[in-house]
Amino acid sequence: MVSIRVETIVNAHPAVVWDAIADVGNVHRRLLPGRVADARIDGDERILTMPDGTEVRELIVAVDHEQRRMAYSVQGPGRMVLAHHHAAFQVFGDGDRSRLVWTTDVLPHDREPAVRARVERGIEEMRAVLERPTVRPTV
Repeated sequence: MVSIRVETIVNAHPAVVWDAIADVGNVHRRLLPGRVADARIDGDERILTMPDGTEVRELIVAVDHEQRRMAYSVQGPGRMVLAHHHAAFQVFGDGDRSRLVWTTDVLPHDREPAVRARVERGIEEMRAVLERPTVRPTV
């Protein structure tokens, strides 16, 4: 299994960053507007709709408020066929800033370059959204 770990410093309070990560039904508004067109919750699953209409089903494995950790697993179908996917976000305090860590485990191994490119681009897009003053809730 390939494990991909990316992180970024977000110029926003950890409580603000965690609030957005934990709000699993609003990823299209709070983390990746434009990249994800819609999200809806069906039991323990989150169904993401991409701008081209493609749907991706994700099992929400855990939302741990104490550890500020959210884990999920892509169930399918999406554009990329994966035998296994598990990922987690974790938010760490760094004063008034946050360190956002995204770890993704995938099979098969040959999907690593494509998945790495997506998570590297995705975490930077999230950072930019989280740093916009207009989207920050009051802590």
